[in-house]
Amino acid sequence: MANFIGLIRNENMKIYRRIGSIIMLLLLVGGIILMGVIEKTTTEKANDANWKQAVTKEIKEDKKTLNEKLPDDIKKHVKRNIAINEYRLEHNIKPIQSDSLWGFVDNTSDLVSVISIFTIIIAGGILASEFSWGTIKLLLIRPVSRTMVLFSKYIATLLYAVFMLVVLFAVSWILGGILFGFEGVSAPYLAYTDGKVVEQNMVLHIMSTYGLNCISLIMMVTFAFMMSTVFRNSSLAIGISIFLTMGSSIAIQILHKYDWVKYVLFANTDLTQYTTGTPLVEGMTLGFSLTVLAVYFIIFVALSLVVFNKRDVAA
Repeated sequence: MANFIGLIRNENMKIYRRIGSIIMLLLLVGGIILMGVIEKTTTEKANDANWKQAVTKEIKEDKKTLNEKLPDDIKKHVKRNIAINEYRLEHNIKPIQSDSLWGFVDNTSDLVSVISIFTIIIAGGILASEFSWGTIKLLLIRPVSRTMVLFSKYIATLLYAVFMLVVLFAVSWILGGILFGFEGVSAPYLAYTDGKVVEQNMVLHIMSTYGLNCISLIMMVTFAFMMSTVFRNSSLAIGISIFLTMGSSIAIQILHKYDWVKYVLFANTDLTQYTTGTPLVEGMTLGFSLTVLAVYFIIFVALSLVVFNKRDVAA
């Protein structure tokens, strides 16, 4: 175990010593600051004194909408909004605006997709570069198995993603407080579950949002890692993985009318489809998607292990 931890530490040192890793971290922080400046300078400050009138008006409009002929999934969404807004009025809980601390933190959670791209770049090159530079031989002469070497690189890659997520949350929270004030820091998140509104801790809500977005991150990073292991070509691994990450959603939306698409990896990576009550294909469930993801994950990891353990790296 000590050898394995040492390998992970060594891989972490390699990652953070690369100028590219530092640049990606700076780009993430820069993106957060840019979002904050844009939000601060372009969004008109909401009139908190009239929030009850605005919510009441929204409830009336939503109730009118329910009388129209709408798909069931849209009606469910409208009913959810009505229930949450009525709860707000009853318990005197202001809506969370985008120009507020938690509103800004919630908005910046979209940058998890950027972290996915950055981590894919790390995953695509972390093993292929060892073959390109010839340093893989130095790793394999150590008194550890090839499996441990492979997993140390994989875990180090995921730890880099975790570090970026921590930076995203911390910088967003601090910057959001500086730009919009720390008022409402204890405000709850209103969730609609099992037909009723419940108050949830805002930090837990943000963490759950990060977690759901990280499903796609983990799967695509694992895919990029597998491609890097099998083909020993970082450009190929990174290019294909980023292309699939960015273009898969469009392809899935085009093909969602076909029942077989539910077995495709990218139809299952967005688990928010179950929190909103609108699965991509009728009949899909959370358990089904988790099972499909588990199968793909096992295939990616197994391919990486088999190829790496059998590969001849002799000079």
